[in-house]
Amino acid sequence: MEAPTPHLLLLLLFAVSLLTATTADDGAAMLALAKSLSPPPSDWSTTSSTGYCKWSGVRCSSDRVSSINLEDKSLSGGLAPEISTLSELKTITLQRNKLTGKIPSFAKLASLQEIYIDSNLFDGVEPGAFAGLTSLQILSMSDNPNLSPWSFPSELAESTSLTTIYLDNTTISGALPDIFENFASLQNLRLSYNNITGPLPPSLAKSSIQNLWINNQLSGLSGSIEVLSGMTSLSQAWLQKNHLYLNDNNLTGDIPKVLTSMPSLNLIDVSNNNLTGEILKFPDPVKFTYKPGNVLLGTDAGDSSSPGAGGKGGGGSGGSSGGGGGGGGGSKAPVIIGVIVAVLVFLAILGFVVYKFVMKKKYGKFRRTTDPENAGKVLVSDAASNGNGNGHGGGANNFNALNSPSSGDNSERFLLEGGSVTIPMEVLRQVTNNFSEANILGRGGFGVVYAGELHDGTKTAVKRMECSAMGNKGMNEFQAEIAVLTKVRHRHLVALLGYCVNGNERLLVYEYMPQGNLGQHLFEYGELGYSPLTWKQRVSIALDVARGVEYLHSLAQQSFIHRDLKPSNILLGDDMRAKVADFGLVKNAPDGKYSVETRLAGTFGYLAPEYAATGRVTTKVDVYAFGVVLMEMITGRKALDDSLPDERSHLVTWFRRILINKENIPKAIDQTLEADEETLESIHRVAELAGHCTAREPQQRPDMGHAVNVLGPLVEKWKPSCQEEEESFGIDVNNMSLPQALQRWQQNEGTSTSMFHGDFSYSQTQSSIPPKPSGFPNTFDSADGR
Repeated sequence: MEAPTPHLLLLLLFAVSLLTATTADDGAAMLALAKSLSPPPSDWSTTSSTGYCKWSGVRCSSDRVSSINLEDKSLSGGLAPEISTLSELKTITLQRNKLTGKIPSFAKLASLQEIYIDSNLFDGVEPGAFAGLTSLQILSMSDNPNLSPWSFPSELAESTSLTTIYLDNTTISGALPDIFENFASLQNLRLSYNNITGPLPPSLAKSSIQNLWINNQLSGLSGSIEVLSGMTSLSQAWLQKNHLYLNDNNLTGDIPKVLTSMPSLNLIDVSNNNLTGEILKFPDPVKFTYKPGNVLLGTDAGDSSSPGAGGKGGGGSGGSSGGGGGGGGGSKAPVIIGVIVAVLVFLAILGFVVYKFVMKKKYGKFRRTTDPENAGKVLVSDAASNGNGNGHGGGANNFNALNSPSSGDNSERFLLEGGSVTIPMEVLRQVTNNFSEANILGRGGFGVVYAGELHDGTKTAVKRMECSAMGNKGMNEFQAEIAVLTKVRHRHLVALLGYCVNGNERLLVYEYMPQGNLGQHLFEYGELGYSPLTWKQRVSIALDVARGVEYLHSLAQQSFIHRDLKPSNILLGDDMRAKVADFGLVKNAPDGKYSVETRLAGTFGYLAPEYAATGRVTTKVDVYAFGVVLMEMITGRKALDDSLPDERSHLVTWFRRILINKENIPKAIDQTLEADEETLESIHRVAELAGHCTAREPQQRPDMGHAVNVLGPLVEKWKPSCQEEEESFGIDVNNMSLPQALQRWQQNEGTSTSMFHGDFSYSQTQSSIPPKPSGFPNTFDSADGR
């Protein structure tokens, strides 16, 4: 074999030196980035770049940085310009921090595919920051309101692979460049709440955009909307509907007739513009909104927001309103019809005002639509109204403006199914102090939970999630949670007050539970300054949970399986009453099916054996998890504890061995509990129930109704009143006949019934549900009050 030639050796040495140099460049760039952040992540170094691939949030491929994810880390400071030397970087995720300074140039990062820098405090953008990004697919930098006015980055024309551009609320001004024909894959374009002027670029007609949002520009777009006639791909993925919002601009001209034949279009809103011409008639179920504004558009005096709103007496139709009709003046029919219509309109308005007054008194901020097309759908209004509606029909589904810089409404609008409630992003920003760090209640797998307070004083918990972090799993859970909580109402299930979709974010708004979750009170009470739970509190919480889950299983309209019952999903109010939360993994159990096959989900330590082994679920998987929670409340130990020896680390296995000899139970009780004789007896009953609930075979576990019946008497134990209490009623039954005693008792009933007020519903199980009154809503509380 011949020896390597000097040329080959030189080539190898050059390749090695080049690789070493590029790796060194990445290390230098990461060190500069660490120094620019304040504070940097705890495991990042500001003195040495050694091991940067092991820093949290950093991923590498062959020692080259491919991904940086520092989402929602409360970071301040700026972004080092050296970031532009990370030539193998594919994804950068920095949203929801407090980063300031200029957005550095990402130019020439040919591998960069995704940029997420939304919800920060940047104050400028480097010129040409997005040039040469030939692989870029997603640019998301919404909600950077401190940016100096800048223009839409025309250099994006080189990024022909773009699918998503989110630049809403980023102070963009001036006209849009005519570059959209370059984006063959672009589906989502959001440019709302900027100061874009001029006409819509003609190249939009040559794009494949499905979701177009350019509403609420400060000065307003102008020119014709004829360009829309070529946008045949318009379709919005949200709710499988296809919405087009162009309201609150200065658009002129006729509405293109071709829009009426777009098969995918379901909603078009062109209110508050200066459009003219014919009011088009759209086929069902398209919802067409053109009022308020557009005063020269047709002469239609009818509903401005109903299906097929156009064509009801539009301008230029049939008979004249002047005097040239000839022979029509003698007819009284128009007068009679006019009087009838006027009377009907007056009665309708009067009825609507009365209805709104009653509903406002009863429900406050939420109100339902009166449009038959949208019956059963709910919208939310904010109290800070400026009196301007959004033009949707009936006047019952308007969001009100919040400090709108333009005429009309600057709130995002959604009309969703099943009685769901939607809340504009502007309202959520306001009630959470712009998602202030001081309002953070906790962090979870898919986002952060913030405390907020609505204008009527309602305290809320706002769960904010990012699509990029959620993935398909998170999106499925978001949709599942809404689907379940709009169908169930129970005092021991956390209520969903509303939700919001804002760009690539998803937000859920729940009622606020001020005492946190059960896990904090069981395992972290010392660090959080709580007092240990008493046994009475624990068994009361267990009963609340049992009632909530029993409702899900058998008393709601449909049967649901929670699949992730655990202490962190049991929330507590100031009265230490419990509500079950987190319905993202809930599964519907179809009628007639013993089990449902599904992907494995939930939390280890609480998974029933058959579910972990086969992926098939029944309501008995919740019963198993409930049994584990009972064991945790008895022992004060977690379901899985790696700090303990193997034979004790799995709570269920260890505790079931304890149950073999009940004399050992006192040794397993949480040391913070004061176990007197009565308490110890109650603990034995609950421990026995926990053992049954965690039986290996699902058919050997009780249902939740049985758990309610066992726990109820332990919480609401009846005791006979003493003689003094009987005498306090002023009834001496020993010296009266029965009719006399009954009469005296009836006379005193009004003052004595308060002695009996309380929660005595433990005996009202499924077998004792009273008949439901006629007309009683199906989706309110369970019939037995649980």
